[in-house]
Amino acid sequence: MIIREIKKFEVIIGIHTWQEAARVAIVGGQAHVPVISFAAPAINPPLMPSRWPFLIQMAQNGSQQIKCIADIVHAYNWKRIIVIYEDDACGSDSGMFALLSEALQNVGSDIEDRLVLPPLSSVSDPKKVVHEELIKVMKTQSRVFVVLHSSLDMATYLFREAKTMGLVGVESAWIISDSITSLLDSVNNSVISSMEGALGIKAYHPEKGNSEYLDFKGQFRKKFRAEYLEEDNFDPGVYALRAYDSIKMVTQAIERMTSNVTHSPKIFLDYMLSSNFSGLSGKIHFEEGQLSDTPTLTIVNLVGKRYKEIYFWTPQSGNVLDTANSNLFGPVIWPGNITGTPKGWDMPTDAKPLKIGIPGRTTFEKFVKVDYGKKPNDKKYADGFCIQIFRKVLELLEYNLPYEFEAFNGTYPELVQRVSNKTYDAIIGDVTILADRFQHVDFTLPYAESGLAMIVREKTDSSPLMFTKPFTWEMWAVTGAILMYTMLIVWILERQYNPEFNGSWKDQISTALWFTFSSIFFAHRERIHNNYTRLVIAVWLFIVLILTSSYTASLSSMLTVKQLRPNVTDIEWLRKNDMKVGCDGDSFVRKYMEDVLHFKPDNIVDVKSEYSYPGQFESNNISAAFLELPYEKVFLKHYCKGYTATLRNTRFGGLGFVFQKGSPIARDFSEAILKLSENGDLRSLEDEWLIPPDECSTNTTSSRPESLNLQSFWVLYVTSFATSTICLLLSLIRIPESRQQPQDAFEGNATPGRNESVWKKVVSLIRKLYADRNPRRPPLALAGILVTKEGTSDVNEGSSRKEVLMINTSTLEDPDSSPATTHAG
Repeated sequence: MIIREIKKFEVIIGIHTWQEAARVAIVGGQAHVPVISFAAPAINPPLMPSRWPFLIQMAQNGSQQIKCIADIVHAYNWKRIIVIYEDDACGSDSGMFALLSEALQNVGSDIEDRLVLPPLSSVSDPKKVVHEELIKVMKTQSRVFVVLHSSLDMATYLFREAKTMGLVGVESAWIISDSITSLLDSVNNSVISSMEGALGIKAYHPEKGNSEYLDFKGQFRKKFRAEYLEEDNFDPGVYALRAYDSIKMVTQAIERMTSNVTHSPKIFLDYMLSSNFSGLSGKIHFEEGQLSDTPTLTIVNLVGKRYKEIYFWTPQSGNVLDTANSNLFGPVIWPGNITGTPKGWDMPTDAKPLKIGIPGRTTFEKFVKVDYGKKPNDKKYADGFCIQIFRKVLELLEYNLPYEFEAFNGTYPELVQRVSNKTYDAIIGDVTILADRFQHVDFTLPYAESGLAMIVREKTDSSPLMFTKPFTWEMWAVTGAILMYTMLIVWILERQYNPEFNGSWKDQISTALWFTFSSIFFAHRERIHNNYTRLVIAVWLFIVLILTSSYTASLSSMLTVKQLRPNVTDIEWLRKNDMKVGCDGDSFVRKYMEDVLHFKPDNIVDVKSEYSYPGQFESNNISAAFLELPYEKVFLKHYCKGYTATLRNTRFGGLGFVFQKGSPIARDFSEAILKLSENGDLRSLEDEWLIPPDECSTNTTSSRPESLNLQSFWVLYVTSFATSTICLLLSLIRIPESRQQPQDAFEGNATPGRNESVWKKVVSLIRKLYADRNPRRPPLALAGILVTKEGTSDVNEGSSRKEVLMINTSTLEDPDSSPATTHAG
C-alpha cells in the first residue's frame, strides 16, 4: 500500500532525521523513487549505495560536528563531560555517543555521565521526566553539558528545568549540536533566552554579497511572517536553504531529461547525483549519494534573545584553542552572564566546602600531624610540611576555596580509593604519585621528589693499607714509572763525567736509584757534573714537591675524618640470607618490596613510627629499612650518627596532592606549586620543617675523601718525561763534539789563546797549592811544563808542541830525589 502511494511521486524531499530517512529510503528504493534527506548518519553505514540506492543526502555525516565539539572541550581544558541526548523511537543514538567518547579521549577528556531522555512523543509529562534525570547529575562534579541530539521542544524543557535547579549558572558550560541550532533562526525569543550562555554548532552558509540568497531571504520572511504571526524570528534556517537547493537540483535534472528520449527513475536519479553548483547551503556535489564538500561549521554563542557567531571551524583549522583565548569575534558570554571561562566543575561553596582527606596516622609527623583535640574545621586541627604548602597554595589562588579536613586512619592506597569513589574531593598529604593511581585520580605537580632508599647501620672503616689510599693505583704506577725513567736518564747523563756513577753495573744502578729516590726526602750527597742532569733533577724535584704536598694533605684528611661504611650494601645479600627489613606498612612500599624487590612477606616488618626504627636496629629485629627519599632525609638529619642511606636508584613520581579525576582545581594547584618553587617558598618550607636548625646541621659520617687520580697530575708527568727525553737527546748530540776537541788540541789545530789561558790558570792554581804545602821544595813541573819560581813556564811559545817536558813520577814520590827532565824528540 505504501509503495503504491509513493509511486505517485517523482521525488520525496525534506526528511529531517536519519532514522526517518533510512526507513523512507527503503520504501523509495523498492518503488524506484528518489528520496532527498536533509539528515545524515553520524557514521556512514557499510554498503550505503547498495542498501539505499535511491537515497540522496543533502548533508554530511556527523563526524565533523563531533570533532568540533571535542575541539571546544579541549580549547577550554575541560576534562569531565556530561552528555545528554534524546533517544529516538528505535532506542539508538545513531553512534554519535561512541564517536564523541572517542573524540574526547583523543583530546584528554572523558565522559563522566550521560543522560538519555525518552522521545518527547512517548512521555505525558516531559518536565517531570527531565527533572528526574537532572537529579542524577546533581551528584556529579562536572558541570560541562553537551546536548548531542534533541528535538527543539525537549531541549526547551531541558534548559528551563536545568536553570531552575541551578545547573545553568556560574562555572557551568553548555554545548548544543546542530539539531537544535539549525532551528534557532525561526523560533520564539523565549526559546533562545532559555539557552542563554550556551555554545552552539551550526552549518555555515555565506550570506554577504549573495544576491540569490538575499532574494530568497526576502521572499521567505514575507511568507513566514504571514503564516506564523506569533514567532519573533523569521529568517530562513539551514533546512530552508537545503530545501531551496534541492528544488533547484530537481529542476536542473528535469530540464536535462527533456532533451533525452529515454526517461526512467534511474536516469532521473543519476542526473541529480551529477549536479555540481554552488547553492545557498553550500557546494552541491555528491559522492556515493552524499555531499562531498568539506563542511564549514559556525560556533555561535546564544546571548539574550539572539545568537552571535564567534568562530568558523573546518577540519583543517584544527584546534579552537588560539581563537578561544584571543576571542577573535568578541568575548563569549557564559551562563550567569559572565565573561570569564567557566571551570566546568561544581566548585566548593561555604554551604558545600571542599571535603579534604588527610592521613590520620603518619610514620613521619613532620609531613602531616593531626591534633585530635581540636575540631576538623579548626585551622590548627592539622599541621606539618604538607599542610603548610596547602595554605601557601590557597594564598595564590584567584578564588576563594572553602574546605574542611577529615582525618583518615587507614592505609594510603585506601585513602586514594576514597577520592576515586568520590567520598573525598581531595587529599592533602604525603601521597606518592604512581602510575596505577593515575587511572583513578588526578595529581598535582610534585612538591617533593620521591624514590626508595635503603637505611642501614654504619661501621668504622679501617685498613692496614690506609697509607696507599691517597693515590689511586694508576697514580702509584705512573709515579713509579717516572721515578725509574728519571733514574735511567740521570745515570746515562752522569756516568761519563761523574766518577761516583762508575764502577760495576750493580754499583751504577744502585747509585742512580738511590740518588733519584733520596731526592724525595732529603738532599743527596753525590755531586752533579752535567748541566743536563741538573735540569732533569730540577723538574723532578718540582714534581716531588707537588706530590708530597698532595699526598700529605689527602692522607691527613682521610685520617682526620671519621670513616664509616654501611654494614649492608646489597639487597641480594639480604634476600639470600633471609634478613628482616623494615618499612612503613601503610604505604605502597611494602607491596613494592614484595612484588618488585621480591622480599618474602614474613621478612618485612611494619614500622609505625620514625622513632621506632633505631630500636628495631638495636634489637636486631631488622637489618635494613626502606624509606622514601623525603623520609630518608628527615631520618638521617635526626639520627646523625650510626646510619647511612644507600641504593637511591629507584625513582617514583614524587609527592603530590590528590583530586578527583578531571578536577580543574588540580590544575590550579599545580600552577601555584610551580610559583612556590620558583620564588623559593617551597625551599624555605622544606628547610623549616624537614631540616630544622636544632637538629644535625651536617652528618658526622662524612663521605670518604676521594683518592687523587691521574687526571689531576698528568701535565706534571708529561713535563718530566719530555724534559728528561729532550736532555738525553741533546746530550747524545754533544758527545761527538766533546770527543773531537782533544784530538784537535793534540794536532795543534786548537786555538792557542783561549785554551792556553785556561790551562795557565789551572797550572797556577795547582802550583800555589803545592808551594803552600811544601815551601822548601823545588818548583813543580806539571804536564810537561817546567814551573819556575816566578810562576812562568819555560816553554818557547813559538816552538812545536811536540817537545814536551815530562815529570818523573818518582820525584813526586821521593822528596830527596832531584828533578829530572827529558827532552822528547
